[in-house]
Amino acid sequence: MINKDTLDKILSRVEKPARYIGNEINSYNKNTKEVKVRFAFAFPDIYEVGMSHLGLHILYNLLNKEEDVFCERVFAPWVDMEHELRKYNIPLYALESKDPINEFDFVGFTLQYEMSYTNVLNMLNLAHIPLLSKDRKEGDPFIIAGGPCAYNPEPLADIIDFFVIGESEELILEIIEIYKKWKENNRTREEFLEDVSQIQGVYVPKFYEVTYNQDGTIKEFRPKTDKYPSVIKKRIIKNLDEVYFPDRVIVPYIETVHDRVMLEIFRGCTRGCRFCQAGMIYRPVRERSVDRLLDYAQKLVEITGHEEISLSSLSTSDYSKLEELVKSLIDKFKDKKIGLSLPSLRLDSFSLDIIQEIQKVRKTGLTFAPEAGSQRLRDIINKGINEEDLINSVRDAFYLGWSTVKLYFMIGLPYENYDDILGIKDLAYKVKDTYFGLPKDKRKGNLKVTVSTSCFVPKPFTPFQWFGQDTIETFKEKQRYLGSSIKDKKITYNFHDPELSFLEAVFARGDRRLSKALIIAWQKGCKFDGWADYFNYEKWKEAFRETEIDPSFYANRHREYDEVLPWDFIDVGVSKKYLIKENEKAKEGILTRDCRKGCTGCGINISFTGGVC
Repeated sequence: MINKDTLDKILSRVEKPARYIGNEINSYNKNTKEVKVRFAFAFPDIYEVGMSHLGLHILYNLLNKEEDVFCERVFAPWVDMEHELRKYNIPLYALESKDPINEFDFVGFTLQYEMSYTNVLNMLNLAHIPLLSKDRKEGDPFIIAGGPCAYNPEPLADIIDFFVIGESEELILEIIEIYKKWKENNRTREEFLEDVSQIQGVYVPKFYEVTYNQDGTIKEFRPKTDKYPSVIKKRIIKNLDEVYFPDRVIVPYIETVHDRVMLEIFRGCTRGCRFCQAGMIYRPVRERSVDRLLDYAQKLVEITGHEEISLSSLSTSDYSKLEELVKSLIDKFKDKKIGLSLPSLRLDSFSLDIIQEIQKVRKTGLTFAPEAGSQRLRDIINKGINEEDLINSVRDAFYLGWSTVKLYFMIGLPYENYDDILGIKDLAYKVKDTYFGLPKDKRKGNLKVTVSTSCFVPKPFTPFQWFGQDTIETFKEKQRYLGSSIKDKKITYNFHDPELSFLEAVFARGDRRLSKALIIAWQKGCKFDGWADYFNYEKWKEAFRETEIDPSFYANRHREYDEVLPWDFIDVGVSKKYLIKENEKAKEGILTRDCRKGCTGCGINISFTGGVC
């Protein structure tokens, strides 16, 4: 355990010391001498962000249900705390026991976004753990990683000991069981990696080698010997009603990003938006039953005291029994004034009945994501909604008293032109006109429309994975064009940093050669890259220059169908043939139907069973 007197001293000097003290309601505290496995769940961002992540609460409670396993939490310390830790040579520690995480059996990172990669390095360094997998010795913890970014693990191949691909509720327990036997038999680190490499969904980078063509593209990716699988197949949970879901979650002492009960109503998505990685990698769709969700809601409200329940999924309004669930939740909690929020609503299935139900308790913000400004481009990306859907939805909302609407779009989408960008402005103006088209006595509040544009990032396992991203200069030109065209005080325009989106694309589509640039960037001081105040693009440029890596090779280059992609060895269930077919249909603006209305042949029902397929 670290020196508590020293810790107390430094905590008095940092912002929000509650980030670093643990002991919150519903957290675990076990006798470390009585457990066989110690697991540090590592979130590479600050406490407030990590504690809002549902996956953390699921795995933390799942592992701690095991009597002989102690799972603790560790977050990226903010810069003031890092300064103090380094000043007093205190290694990064876990919140529950205050023990340094380099004494643990596992440090498991969740990779939610590429711009957290430098924080992974920083946390390892603060924990006095070697950055590179090859430098770790017997007795060092195993560094593992999962989450959506693990679907292209290659940029972290030199750093992470092994990756967990897919849903890990069952997989993590299998790994722990193997570890216990390995530990009892006092075998070598290498032997444990050999053992876990045989589990479906586990990828050990050191057991694979990559060769390259002269133009820098991948020539071949293969296991070093036949005993390692040539394809890593993701793991899924077949039945969500039968898998573990926590009936207790930690209640932080300080405000976090989402202070509410999170109910995961289903996984997967059948819509097939061609830019959306989550919609492809999380297939097939699997729903939780209403009864099970009501039971979880009751327990979680009682044990946390939260005043809001959020329905979590990729597309909440696609839950087949949403109306029944919403009405049941409202009936159950209306006397307690528990609010309900429905993020990720689709415009075409936005139900007036549901919005009226929510309004009975409390108004929450309304956010819509048309994604593209023109019908032409919405068809290209297979969004499957039209302008009428948006206008009808906001009109209903305005009649019911809402006056604040947020609209999310992307710029730089494949086959976009400047008319499509102007369509974003036109759509925002039509929303405004809809509000003022209502009779005066029906308008409530003061209209505010916020238009936000992100920069399109081509992601692995999407039909647009081959598409080169716009250059930074092109993004800026498009942002200026749209910004100058919006001249209305009721409409606010926000946009994302193109440099950040460029780096996101580099690592989203990168290969294992990027590990060295990542390390150099971190050595130059890069961390918290997702935070505007700390993102330093100049240092990144220096890192790429010093490692002789051209980042545009990864982000901006258009790729051919026959090129070997760094993530091709992972089987997510959706076939490459399907992705190619979808990309070709995009060029013609041809829509693909929701696969709940008939199989579209993505391949998921061939490799996996469960869900609607």
